[in-house]
Amino acid sequence: MISRVTGILAEVGEGSALVDSGAGLWYEVLVPAFDIERLGKSTSQHVTLYTIHYVEGDPSHGVQTPRLIGFLTDNDRTFFKVFTSVKGIGVRKALRALVLPISEVAAAIAAKDARLLVTLPEIGKRTADQIILELADKMAPFAAATCPQCRAPQSSSAAEAVSVLVQLGEKRADALALVERVLAVAPEMDCPEAILKHAYRLKSAGK
Repeated sequence: MISRVTGILAEVGEGSALVDSGAGLWYEVLVPAFDIERLGKSTSQHVTLYTIHYVEGDPSHGVQTPRLIGFLTDNDRTFFKVFTSVKGIGVRKALRALVLPISEVAAAIAAKDARLLVTLPEIGKRTADQIILELADKMAPFAAATCPQCRAPQSSSAAEAVSVLVQLGEKRADALALVERVLAVAPEMDCPEAILKHAYRLKSAGK
């Protein structure tokens, strides 16, 4: 089992990276779409990719190829394992779908924001609903992994309020900020309608 690959990033292609680990050993590693640009800025530099080893192909036809999938953080790798546990989300589909940072996708799932999820390649409304159904309660560790603007709300009522604000045209970061400001002064509030009412009151007051 290969769990990490460290070496010089030789080149980055469409959906994969080539890593020179030394001693004449080169690894081709599949990477999610959102990492392509970041990795492209690191060619000829030392990198470590946290990897998943899997076998691709149809064993009934005797055609199977070992593959490596790589991520820049262990947290991203863990999210990918959870994400691909959803029925209908295979490895290749997940790699193409993840065009946004993991924290943003996880926050959208936690907030039950199907509107954002359907903007991802190959994720239709039915698949988005299935992802939310299976994973909404498992996303907090991933949604909070980076900036405060990307973290998930702390309750289902807050998540629902954020989702409604996004559906009404608010940017996700602004919706999160509004809801957090409401809960900062009224942490006991546990009704989406009340949270929304106070959020718009804050917004109209310009506070």
